[in-house]
Amino acid sequence: MNIGEIARRAGVSRSTVSYVLSGKRAVSQATRQRIQAVIDELDYRPNASARALKEGRTRTLGLVIPPASQRLTDMQLGFVASVVEAAARHDLDVLLSPSGGDHDRSFERIVTGRRVDGVVLMEIRLEDDRVTRLAKAGLPFVTIGRTAEPRGMSWIDVDYAGLIARCVHHLADLGHRQVALVNRSAELVAAGYGPSHRALAGFREAVAERGLTGVDVCCGDDTAAGEACVEQLLATHREVTAVATINEAALPGMQRALTNAGLSVPADFSVTGVAAQHWAEDFRPPLTAADVPTREMGAEAVALLLESIAEPGAVPRHRLYSPPISLRSSTGPRARESIR
Repeated sequence: MNIGEIARRAGVSRSTVSYVLSGKRAVSQATRQRIQAVIDELDYRPNASARALKEGRTRTLGLVIPPASQRLTDMQLGFVASVVEAAARHDLDVLLSPSGGDHDRSFERIVTGRRVDGVVLMEIRLEDDRVTRLAKAGLPFVTIGRTAEPRGMSWIDVDYAGLIARCVHHLADLGHRQVALVNRSAELVAAGYGPSHRALAGFREAVAERGLTGVDVCCGDDTAAGEACVEQLLATHREVTAVATINEAALPGMQRALTNAGLSVPADFSVTGVAAQHWAEDFRPPLTAADVPTREMGAEAVALLLESIAEPGAVPRHRLYSPPISLRSSTGPRARESIR
């Protein structure tokens, strides 16, 4: 059933039916009642486009993700899934759009094409042109992550600085005096990726506060990179007895490198960090870590965005997540004598 059939039965033009459905133009009460009677008789339900026209909205949210050419980490995929699930609970669709590199045109179409009612933006840099562009366009948006100066914008984020600092304090309490931070890739750090810079700041502050020796290294987001990174760390910094990391995708490789070096976790070497829960639980032994609540964060990002859409002049809101460190089995007292 379509508006053409409704128009025929009501004895009006298709445009008149459209005006009644959209509310964009005044239609006489008698004509409106006649059209509504036909709609009720046929049990007609406007499709998504008609509803959007009536509401002045697309009922679609944009989710801007890293370029499709890059392999998304499990944490990133968790955010994508949680945003899609939360949107579905509100009967909303989600349009995925990559950004960065050769994908800037896709992002620009999101901004200018009136395809979405608002945007959730992932993977935020300390200085992020995409945030500036969205603000300038007046399109409601919420970021997962935050810029260096996030005032005037709605965002949710993980307290990477505070969590890595707590990991360092935990290791220091166990007697470790030489510790390392395994960060994300050098490319992300150079691009100003917020979590990498904040984790490094928290690491350095805690190391200085506890009087430890600290070394920080960058690592690609995959198993091979994690293995190579820890192999190099063990070869060049033999005094290190523990690491903290925010690079969950590198964890399997880090574990392999420690095993190949004949190091037992946690008897000889301790590992901790910030990761999605399943990565922590799959580590052997299970990883002492702050478990990132991706599901909850995605749902809150959608809730904040819907608030911004409904009330464009509302004061921006934000939330900084600081989950507890789940004590599992990958950290223990520093061995009295290194076996290396």
